Amino acid sequence: MVEVKNELSSCFIYKYSSIECVGPYFVQYVTNLNQDVNGCSEECESLEQIDESFVIDENDEIYLRSLDPKEWKKQDHYAVLGLEHLRYKASAALIKSAYRQKVLKHHPDKRKAKGEVVNRDHDYFTCITKAWEILGDKSKRRSYDSVDPQFEDSLPSSSDIIKHDFHKLFSEYFERNSRWTDKRPVPQLGGPDDTRDKVDKFYKFWYDFESWREYSYEDEEAKESGQDREERRWIEKQNRAVRAKRKKEEMCRIRNLVDLAYNADPRIVKFKQEDREKKEALKRAKAEAAKARQEELERIAKEEEERARREKEEAEALEKAKQKALKAEREAHKRALKRERKALRDECKEHGYYVENQNDLVKHMEFTEKLCEMLSAKELEEFNTELRNGGKDIFLAKLDQVEKKLQDERQKMMQTSNRQGNGPGNSKSHSWTQDDINLLIKAVNLFPAGTSQRWEVVANFMKQHCKNGHEYNLSPKDVLSKAKELQSCSDEQNARLKLAANKTAYKQLEEQQNKRPGVGESLPEETSQRFLVGEAWTAEEQRLLEQALKTYPTNTQERWDRIAECVKSRTKKECILRYKELAEMVRAKKAAQNIVK
Repeated sequence: MVEVKNELSSCFIYKYSSIECVGPYFVQYVTNLNQDVNGCSEECESLEQIDESFVIDENDEIYLRSLDPKEWKKQDHYAVLGLEHLRYKASAALIKSAYRQKVLKHHPDKRKAKGEVVNRDHDYFTCITKAWEILGDKSKRRSYDSVDPQFEDSLPSSSDIIKHDFHKLFSEYFERNSRWTDKRPVPQLGGPDDTRDKVDKFYKFWYDFESWREYSYEDEEAKESGQDREERRWIEKQNRAVRAKRKKEEMCRIRNLVDLAYNADPRIVKFKQEDREKKEALKRAKAEAAKARQEELERIAKEEEERARREKEEAEALEKAKQKALKAEREAHKRALKRERKALRDECKEHGYYVENQNDLVKHMEFTEKLCEMLSAKELEEFNTELRNGGKDIFLAKLDQVEKKLQDERQKMMQTSNRQGNGPGNSKSHSWTQDDINLLIKAVNLFPAGTSQRWEVVANFMKQHCKNGHEYNLSPKDVLSKAKELQSCSDEQNARLKLAANKTAYKQLEEQQNKRPGVGESLPEETSQRFLVGEAWTAEEQRLLEQALKTYPTNTQERWDRIAECVKSRTKKECILRYKELAEMVRAKKAAQNIVK
């Protein structure tokens, strides 16, 4: 009685029973049954349940006697044990049973007992023993199965692919080669109606195929045959190189099989055609969308052009009103400055200029006027607010702050003067004109305290910017001396210098404007008034100008109109002049510093 049980799942158990089943045909029947139910040869292990009374075909004595024990490595071990029809599908129990039966029949002692003459040195029983040593050891059996002479390594030819059905042809090849992997289950090739996902999984498995096939059985020389350790290492190195080469050839063979199937697979052809059609449809959709966008952009451009034309006309119509508004704003700024100055004077006058000793009255009055000249309208407003809240303390703190600042500047100038040597022209006096003084003031403001070799730089700046062919022969000491003299001037003298400088600047500007073709003889009223009163650029106006220059680059249309809109307290021409003045100051500063270096 033999029973074979296979579980398809936890819910279904199939039981196959037979009575008095013997012979090799039954073994083949059970093997096919297991393979049909589970889909792989590993389930043949269930044959371990077979009774040892199972008999192997005995008509093999002629084959065994034809074997040469010295050539045991070339023999078919499965054929020696009578399992040629099963080969790698034979279970370990079946191999063991077959070996026992061979021993009982072909052992030299058994044959001697029957009167047969046995030569133990050349007896074929050695071949049976070697077959058992190979097939009875799992590792050695796998090595032998890897080079099984009955396995077909060939690949289908182009003519075979054309003549035969793709699925039927390649299913046979993939099923044959699936024995070389330990991964289970092995995906099947499938049919023509399989989904893309199933087909992709199948080819992914085979492109990532990991074969356990190895070729140690075909080693030309065993490592153990070496006489010493060095020789054994050399033999092992040679064997590894040959195995690696054959392993690489095997992986190339599997890859070629998968490539052949992939290129000939009608499902892949269909999927690629669908992808091309999808890509073309997407391309057409993009082209249509691009065309629609272009038409929309053209329409928007026309509308924008029309809108810009209307806006320009409206802007031109509003420009005069805007100029009037700007003028009114500037007038309001002047009135605010005048109001805050008056408020400061009145506040100080009301509190007796915050003096305790009448000897300080003149000094405080002069300081009050100096603040009126130094501070902008906003700064005056903030100071007036602080003064109303803080009173005398705020006034005296501001006085100390300004005096300390002036004292620091004078001290730095004295230190610089002491470090300077007597240069050429020091003993020679220089007649300072109003233009010279204006140029000196400009240079001192351009190169503040802290500039490296400040007074040499100032002297070089004045030499570079001489006018009317006049050449300055000034030393750093002369420049420093004149700067000290200007700082020590009284407020009344400073006011006269400032008025003279403003008149000179206005005159020069008027001359430049008259030289330009197509320009009127006079400047706009607000611009000339600004130059006459000598209103300087405040820190806030300078910041707005710098920000506007960054916001509107040189390629911006109507750039200076936009910049003037940002700096509301200045006109377009004033912004241009200020920009040119700053650019000239930067160039002059670099040139003067380079000369000193």
